[in-house]
Amino acid sequence: MKSLFDESAYHEIKTRLQKLTPDHTPEWGKMNVGQMVTHCQFPFKVALSTKPRKRTWNPIPLMFKKSLYSDKPWRKGLPTVKAAKITDQRDLSLEREKLVSMIDAFYEKREQKEWLPHPMFGSFTPEQWGKLEYKHLDHHLTQFGV
Repeated sequence: MKSLFDESAYHEIKTRLQKLTPDHTPEWGKMNVGQMVTHCQFPFKVALSTKPRKRTWNPIPLMFKKSLYSDKPWRKGLPTVKAAKITDQRDLSLEREKLVSMIDAFYEKREQKEWLPHPMFGSFTPEQWGKLEYKHLDHHLTQFGV
């Protein structure tokens, strides 16, 4: 499994993001390309947060935790948490700029050893964070054929 903390994967993701145009349509799902790029910012907001978040206790997400960073691809059309659902129109260029900035900030933390727990899934190792962030971006970029 690739990790966003690996230099080659980091550059690959940024190159793929630059290939997106407003004309890209999803191979599955309801989001348009601007909404998808905005949606992809959500996990970075969690990972880059410096304030502890209240843990939501629900045993169901914990059953799927390992699949978040495993080699097995996610299935198409997985449900999205309400906070990460984007339904209004978004400008691709502006949202891509924000996402790339978050990706850069995340990559800069590649040597960080301690991370705050995820509010839904609990603790991740740095290796797991890197794989999770790569896998989420790869899933959605694949959704739009890039």
